[in-house]
Amino acid sequence: MDLKNSTILITGGTSGIGLEFVKQLTEQGSTIIVTGRKQEALNDTKRRFPKIHVFQSDVSSPEAIRQLYKSVTQQFPDLNIIINNAGEMRLIDMQDTSKGLENLTREIDINLSGSIQMTYQFLPHLIKKQSAAIVNVSSAIAFMAYSSAPVYSASKAGLHAFTMALRMQLKKTSVKVLEFIPPGVNTNLQNDWVLQPNPRQMMDADKVVQTAIKGLQKNTPEIMPMLVKVIKLLGRIIPKALMNFGHREFERFKQLNYQQKKS
Repeated sequence: MDLKNSTILITGGTSGIGLEFVKQLTEQGSTIIVTGRKQEALNDTKRRFPKIHVFQSDVSSPEAIRQLYKSVTQQFPDLNIIINNAGEMRLIDMQDTSKGLENLTREIDINLSGSIQMTYQFLPHLIKKQSAAIVNVSSAIAFMAYSSAPVYSASKAGLHAFTMALRMQLKKTSVKVLEFIPPGVNTNLQNDWVLQPNPRQMMDADKVVQTAIKGLQKNTPEIMPMLVKVIKLLGRIIPKALMNFGHREFERFKQLNYQQKKS
């Protein structure tokens, strides 16, 4: 994939993996369009990378996606790549009765439904291009459900399945369907967690995105660091043991969550 001569839209591009995509793709010479929910964060990103273009938009809102499509395709008719990166991850105890139904499935709305709706809205535009791509950012958790984050786990497993199905549907078109599958990454995604992840089990965003860039250049269908390849293999060989390993953290999370609510 020729990234230098591509116009790329990145959802959730103001922090974490998305912001690192902005940095490294800017270095590649790509024309970058960044979306996010918070205008202040978009302004900060624009100050850091003056050549990028920013649009305030929320992928969990179908109307916002429709407006984004209209604005972006009018101003950037050469758009040929979208990176569905916007995401949220929460630790949720399903026995915690203080949760309301209204936002319980927020990760589904953002991580899964948002990516599906972005794809559906932009596909008619992309399919007209000689070379185009849809890049969905999933997670290693797609291969091993994480009991402390059940809704997030469902969203990423669903996104993985959707991406595989979409790839088959579009195999006779000019649109490549790629999936970037990172492991745990040190980002602000975990800032408000009551149970902080072990930093030794996490990767830095710059190294993870370096792997992604190489995969994009080679049109690799499933782009994953070596750690994720190991997790995927273990998920086939010893799935129960792998899930039990991750589940060790749930009781710690449950206790900390209880103490926080009590205090």
